[in-house]
Amino acid sequence: MSDHNHHHGHGDHGHDDHGHDDGSAVHGTMKDYVIGFVLSVILTAIPFWLVMNHVIESPATTAYVILGFAAVQMVVHMVYFLHMNSKSEGGWNMLALIFTVIIVVITLAGSIWVMYHMNKNMMPVMEGHTPQQVHDMP
Repeated sequence: MSDHNHHHGHGDHGHDDHGHDDGSAVHGTMKDYVIGFVLSVILTAIPFWLVMNHVIESPATTAYVILGFAAVQMVVHMVYFLHMNSKSEGGWNMLALIFTVIIVVITLAGSIWVMYHMNKNMMPVMEGHTPQQVHDMP
């Protein structure tokens, strides 16, 4: 047979080379997974403890603290379980993540802004009347 009909073996698809010049593994080590698991458990247990023991008086402050713990936990999951860093895939994963976060923030902030202003401007309140009385007027 000629050289152009040469076929690679079944296992020879180049799967071993993932484009890492530094020789780092694509998947994390067991140590990385254990660290990620322990951090995730801690970052889940602390908000439960805060809520169950009423550590913070204000419910709004408690909600903000829990959202902060949730944001930190998302970062832990991305680093330890999804192996996202500035070197993975030549930096494109991080760039895609930053772009996604920017789009989500713009969408959420814009939606909240629109809903707030629609709620404020759609229903005029007459002096001396509650909103329900204004609605019931002919």
